[in-house]
Amino acid sequence: MDPMDAVVHVTLESFDAATHERLTADPVRNTVALTSLDRIRRSPATEEAPILITFHDRGEVVGSLVRTPPWPFQAADLPLDAVELAVSVAGRVDPDAPGVTGPRERSEAFATATGKECRETLATRQYRLTTLAPPAVEGTSRMATEDDVELLVAWREAFVAEAVPEAPPAPAADAMRTSLRLGQGHALWVIDGTPVAWAAASLPQAGMTRIGPVYTPPAHRRRGYGAAVSAAATQWALGQGAADVLLFADLTNPTSNSIYQQIGYEPLDDWAEFWWKH
Repeated sequence: MDPMDAVVHVTLESFDAATHERLTADPVRNTVALTSLDRIRRSPATEEAPILITFHDRGEVVGSLVRTPPWPFQAADLPLDAVELAVSVAGRVDPDAPGVTGPRERSEAFATATGKECRETLATRQYRLTTLAPPAVEGTSRMATEDDVELLVAWREAFVAEAVPEAPPAPAADAMRTSLRLGQGHALWVIDGTPVAWAAASLPQAGMTRIGPVYTPPAHRRRGYGAAVSAAATQWALGQGAADVLLFADLTNPTSNSIYQQIGYEPLDDWAEFWWKH
């Protein structure tokens, strides 16, 4: 008899009690779950209820699977020997999930085990800051305020349309105001009073902060503004006490991967996202 079993948690409090020590012990790998669940804790009224599953081996928690609708399952903490069980339970409690994301080996194993026809929609590389090296670029940085919501919403929508076109629509204005109200960092790079690039940074969780999205409108690209605003957001995160500052770069974009390394980030792991075909 297989000793592995799964528990579907009906409250975030129950899930936290089972997984807090486990997830915070490795905040780099569990960055997406930690930041997305923190957002729900801070503003539960604006978020859909998450899907929260833990896996147990002889009573000990050995992994978890999280989904914060409308996004795919997050498989960073999914043990490979629990994949078949995870697919079975997830299919029962959340049949409308659109896909899965996480470190490539884990997300690909989950996607394959579903037996569904899927496509890889995103291949990224996870980076972690070593020593920040801000570039010498014309302009200055400032942190965004409520007055910048309209601009940030437009840029976020442009970023999603370009980088994650399969993403479901979201109430961008409300989400952006909530993000600012909760104290998340939104850095702008400014030339002669005009913002030309944007980078967001999450509040530290277990000493970890993640940078992203990073967006420069096409008219302002190839001038170093993306690197500069990423460095500014990184500096903000360090000022908030972050020990691990992370970001993800699209592997199909060699420019961004090079830029992040130039300002002090080192590659850690490759992630992949798969969405089911309908």
